[in-house]
Amino acid sequence: MPTDACQWFYECEQCHTVLRPKPGDCCVFCSYGTVPCPPVQLRGKQAGCCE
Repeated sequence: MPTDACQWFYECEQCHTVLRPKPGDCCVFCSYGTVPCPPVQLRGKQAGCCE
């Protein structure tokens, strides 16, 4: 994932379900990944990944 962009949605390749961020998360990577997205790791949760 790039360090300067959000992934607002993800479409499952098998079932074609579209995942969107959970309330309070900045992107689907933060909602469903095992670690926060790279921008959040660099700047902290309060900054979000697009700020």
